[in-house]
Formats: sequence, C-alpha cells, structure tokens
Amino acid sequence: MNPTTAAELRAERRREAPRPRLRGALAGVAATMIALGLSELIAGVLPGATSLVAAIGQWVIDHQPPGAKDVAVGLFGTNDKLALEIVVTLAALAFGAALGVLSIRRFNLAAAIFAGFGLAGFAVAQGQPQVNQAIVAVQAAGAVAAGIQSLTWLSTGFGRPDDDAVSDPARRSFLLRAGALGIAGVAAGFVGRSLTDRSSTAPATGTVAIPPASTTVPPLTSGADLAPTVPGLTPIVMPNGRFYRIDTALIVPDVAIADWSVRIHGLVDRETTLTYEELLGLPLFEQYVTISCVSNEVGGNLVGNAKWTGVHLREVLDLAGVQTSATQLVGRSVDGFTAGMPTAWVMDPAREPMIAVRMNDEPLPRAHGFPARLIVPGLYGYVSATKWLSALELTTLEAFDGYWVPLGWAKEAPILTQSRIDTPTGDVAAGPVPVAGIAWAPDRGVSRVEVGVDDTWHDAELSAPISNTTWVQWVYRWDATPGAHTVSVRATDGRGTIQEEQPSRPAPDGARGWHTIRVSVH
Repeated sequence: MNPTTAAELRAERRREAPRPRLRGALAGVAATMIALGLSELIAGVLPGATSLVAAIGQWVIDHQPPGAKDVAVGLFGTNDKLALEIVVTLAALAFGAALGVLSIRRFNLAAAIFAGFGLAGFAVAQGQPQVNQAIVAVQAAGAVAAGIQSLTWLSTGFGRPDDDAVSDPARRSFLLRAGALGIAGVAAGFVGRSLTDRSSTAPATGTVAIPPASTTVPPLTSGADLAPTVPGLTPIVMPNGRFYRIDTALIVPDVAIADWSVRIHGLVDRETTLTYEELLGLPLFEQYVTISCVSNEVGGNLVGNAKWTGVHLREVLDLAGVQTSATQLVGRSVDGFTAGMPTAWVMDPAREPMIAVRMNDEPLPRAHGFPARLIVPGLYGYVSATKWLSALELTTLEAFDGYWVPLGWAKEAPILTQSRIDTPTGDVAAGPVPVAGIAWAPDRGVSRVEVGVDDTWHDAELSAPISNTTWVQWVYRWDATPGAHTVSVRATDGRGTIQEEQPSRPAPDGARGWHTIRVSVH
C-alpha cells in the first residue's frame, strides 16, 4: 500500500467514524438518561422518594421571576408543568453531553461534576412535601452511580481518546451500548413516571368515611343544563376528570388521613387543631361554586363548576375565635403554598366559604386537594382556593403576602364578569346555527348574555341559574348568512354591570375583554 493510499484510507475512516467529541457527547447523554430514568423509577416505586427532575422544576417554580406564570400559562395552559419538566430534562441532557465531552480527557473531573449534579438534585428535593431524606439520599446516590458507571462502560473500547480512526466493530459496539442505555433510561423513566402519575390520580382512600351532608342542594332542573341539546357546549357541572388544574405542585402531595390536621392560629383567641375525623364531625353542606384561575385568558378554559361538599369555614374559624384586628386569612398547603384573602370577604354572610372534602359527590381527588381544600365563592383561586390545606392563619393584610403577590399579582382579586363562546369553532353552513357558551360572575350571578353578530347585539337564552356562585350556559339561535362574520359575547352580572370591553392581559387581577371569533358561513 503506497503512502497516498494509506492517507486516503485514514481520511475515509475519519469521515466515517464518530469524532471523539461526538462520542463523548453521546456517551454523556446516554449516561444522563440512565441516571434520570433510574431516579424516576425509584420515585414511582418507593414512598418517600421523589422525582429529581420534578424537584429541580419545583425549585424553578419557587424562584420564578414576576410575570413568568402569565407567560407559561399563556403558552402552555394546563400543560405548563409538563413543559417545564421537558425543559429541565433537556437541560440535564445537554449538561450530560458536556460532561461526556469533558470525560474524554478528564474523566475524574467529569465524574465529580456528575456527582455534584446529583447532590444538587438531592438538596432541592428537601423542599418537597413528604420526602424521606434517607430514601432520597440513596436515590440520588444510586442515580449518580448508575450514570458514572454507564459513562465508564461507554468510554471503553475506543483506543486512545484522541484517536479518530476507530474500527468499525468498536464504533458499532459503542453505538449499540449507547442506544441500549438510552432506551433503558427512557423505559425506566416512563415506567416510574407512570407509576407516580397513577398514584397522583388514584382515588383518595382513607379509614374515615365521609358522612352525608346535613344540608344538600336540590337536584338540577331540566332547564339547568343546555349541553344535551347543544353539541359542543360545556356541561353545567364539569366532571372531575375534565376539571382544570393550576397549582404550583409538580408532584401531587400524597397526604395520609391519619397524619393530617388543620391548624387555626395567629390572631385568634384559642389556637385550634382539627384532625380529619374532627373536621368531619362538624355539619357538612353542599353548594355549587364556579372557580377560576386568574391566568385565564379571554375565551380560555381555566374555569370550572362543581358541586362541593364540606364544612362552613366560618364555623371552623369560630372554634378559634377570630380577633377583630385580623384583616387577612391565609391558607397554607402541605407543600408550603400560601394564599391570602380579606377576612371581611370570608366573614360576609352573603357568601358561604367552605373547607371542601368532596367534589361532585366523590372524595376530593388528590389532584384537587385531598384531603381538604378551601373553596371561597367569588375570589380567584390564587388568593383563596388552597389545596392540600394544612393551616389557617389569621393575620393582617399588611403583615403577609401570599405566594403570588410578590410576583406581581394583585393582593385582592374578585373574579371578573366573564363569558366564553364554546361553539361554533370553525366554518359552518348557512342556516340555523347555535352560538353557545358559558358566562360567570361569582358571587354576583349572571342576569343577561348578549351575542354580537357584526356589531348587532342579540339577547341569548340562559340556562336556569343554579345559584349566584355558578356559571350559566347561554345559546343564541343564529340564522347564519353566507360570508365572513364577527361574533362576540358579553355578559351582565346580577348587579347590572356589563362585562368590560377593553381587553387586558391576565396580570395582575384577571383578563378583560369580550370573547370574539371569526366565522365563515358557506
């Protein structure tokens, strides 16, 4: 073989073989996938463990800058948590790729940094509810060990680190190893997260049976739900599985009834603590209440109506004796979340705030706050609807800011009068077309809904109101003519105030504006 031929052969091998940096990056990604996958699998199997990805994501949520929630919910809606975890995972894989490249020449340093990354995951996991420090320490150590061992295994069989001329068998062996580890990591992560999610959505169980309510709501009348006659219209009562979920918990807290209690303290005459059984010993009542997220855009779906069963919040507060100097009630969750509302709102006899234990005649689902949560008619959820309730603190409005207030959201947040078009959602044929949707103004009620077609307004038919604390359905029977049309909706609340027309973003106290769509009739 002459020199020219040998040089050409080496050049060909360089073109065909993965370069050292690429090999290192692939090895680092595969090792990271194994570490993350094992972490998720342990989290799904062992009580007291937690997802390290979710722990880092939770740290990001807890340290987010003002305005971040509005952007995230606006972009992803109820998938904002999933989007965050995907970003955290991709960042971890990118970090792993960089460590893989570093490991080519300085393996010990790369391994040390890998271990430090696991230590950081362990540290941030300590802020998660119901975490067992010993189990999480073993979990983090196992994930790190698996990642470093995988990186070691992948780094063998190449020859010298700076040798571009890797043989075909070695190259194939590397790719097979990296691919197998990557698949194993994805499979372990999928199984682990499936187990975690299944646990989060499983029906809540406990040893204490919820007694029947002493005060019940009457059955819904035939005119209370127009959905059966209008395809595409939101049902008057949203099923639990379709009810929106917005909160700060990436992993749903798993609260054991035997360990749960709610503490009433602060500006009270007698600090009081109630167990779950003691709470259920108080008279239960039912009510339909519509709750909404302040991040809901005009026309958005972050709003829902349900039948809630629970105890009167004022009766619980009376057990402790609220002092006259208390101007704010703060609800605290087991995961550290806080929401504060004016005491005057809670004490107003015109509304019935409650500690809810049932949702639509079922034990409160874990994802919606089991074993107990606050439902306060008329206030946005971020200042009132504390899930996984653990404490009620009486304080002053000046002394404390709830979780979202320092991030730029209003401290007092009554739900605005709002309405939404559910149908039609696309082009329609000329002739009779139902334009329908929902409108809400808890706790003022909705007295009128108008539908504007090309700036001509028409009264819509309303469903029979369940109460002033719930939404109503509406429908306008439109005789659609061919062409492009602009359709809008506006509501008038029970006090005669028309929904605001001037649009605004959700921050700081709710989105304003009339929901408007374009409809092409053919």
